[in-house]
Amino acid sequence: MATKQALREFQNRLNERLQSARSTGVSASWLAVEAGASKLLLPLSHAGEIFTSTQVRPVHYAHSWFLGVANLRGGLLGVVELATFIAEQRAAASGQAWGDAPAVGVKDVVRGENMQAQSRLVALNPVLEVNCALLVDRLLGLRTTDAFITSGLPAQGAPSYFGHTYTDSEGVEWQEINLQTLSQDPAFLGIGA
Repeated sequence: MATKQALREFQNRLNERLQSARSTGVSASWLAVEAGASKLLLPLSHAGEIFTSTQVRPVHYAHSWFLGVANLRGGLLGVVELATFIAEQRAAASGQAWGDAPAVGVKDVVRGENMQAQSRLVALNPVLEVNCALLVDRLLGLRTTDAFITSGLPAQGAPSYFGHTYTDSEGVEWQEINLQTLSQDPAFLGIGA
């Protein structure tokens, strides 16, 4: 029970900091998240509200990364498991069959209660005009460029929505995800299997 309360408090503090960052327009550039084994940076200007994991109604004949739809604050949003979507796109780009790619998705990995408790839905900003939320495994806070010691262009052949890669002082690599480009990507919009 204490863990749930601590996570709720962390989420509330993070939401307050997000609102503050948006109103001042300076302090943070990204929402840092973990999806599968990846550390990702989502631009604050294109990220929307953060929700705790909720019941998702499955949609038949959809890709494995499209988990279904959820009612979030009275609006129906499609729910995309970000780790599985990225893994499937990487597998397709490298010529692997999806079955050959490492399994990292909710449907492929049995998650413990702690992981489910940490999962969050990050809605896309309404300006992107896509009613969608991204399921991520963990929120890791806010980051600015000051948090990183090096940056570089995405690897050749990376998906179009990959922005720069950044390395922090501990040597951890972070991948920026351009949510505007992602929201317009034909593979992302084509949920039908």
